[in-house]
Amino acid sequence: MGSPTREQTGAAGGAAVFRALDREIERVRRDSGRHPRVLDVGGGSGTWAVPLASAGCAVTVVDTSPNALATLARRAGEAGVTDRITPLHGDVESLADVAPADGADLVLGHGLLEVVDDPGRVLTALAAAAAPGGAVSVVAVGRYGAFIGRVAGGRLAEARHLLTDPDGRTGPDDRLLRRFDADRLRELTAATGRLEVESLQGDGTLEAWLPGPGQDGEPAGRDERDELDTLASAVAALGEVAPRLHLLARRF
Repeated sequence: MGSPTREQTGAAGGAAVFRALDREIERVRRDSGRHPRVLDVGGGSGTWAVPLASAGCAVTVVDTSPNALATLARRAGEAGVTDRITPLHGDVESLADVAPADGADLVLGHGLLEVVDDPGRVLTALAAAAAPGGAVSVVAVGRYGAFIGRVAGGRLAEARHLLTDPDGRTGPDDRLLRRFDADRLRELTAATGRLEVESLQGDGTLEAWLPGPGQDGEPAGRDERDELDTLASAVAALGEVAPRLHLLARRF
């Protein structure tokens, strides 16, 4: 965990993920009447923690990188949410030592499964940190989206590796240990014995075809793009070829 960062893996997440998490946060508020408790594992730089804290969540961030946690502190200060974020130096392999079991309404593991030695064990640890009835959110780099990107860029040897390698790697120099398809994410989720898949969709589905922020960079263009991306990502056939896959699973 921590190298490469989730920004480097391309698994930070986009509009489809934000909308799914917004719905989950509202569910917690409605059902509990309190601020949602969020655990962000590997999110030291604050990509998700700061927006979630700004939305009123109490966020605990666990990361191995002091530099990432320093960036988190700066971003939290700039956003005025330092009091809503608890940074912890720790590793997902020893998550139970720094984060209480059954303690979070929402657990984030975005950009983790690509870089850890044992993704099944990590997902099981994330599940253990979620409260019963809580949710685990995973964003992972998609194998087939990466394949399409390599083909479009004329990198056919890498594209071939992506399809034939068991872990969806492009070769021995690939910075990622693996990429995922929907079936593999479902298998890992079932193997935890604690999670049930609630939704599995693409994220950033339009990125390969509509680069940039939107028509003329205008907010209206960005909003239209984000809405279309969310609609497309929810279609199984389109979501499977998105650059990222987003899994939301419920703890039982």
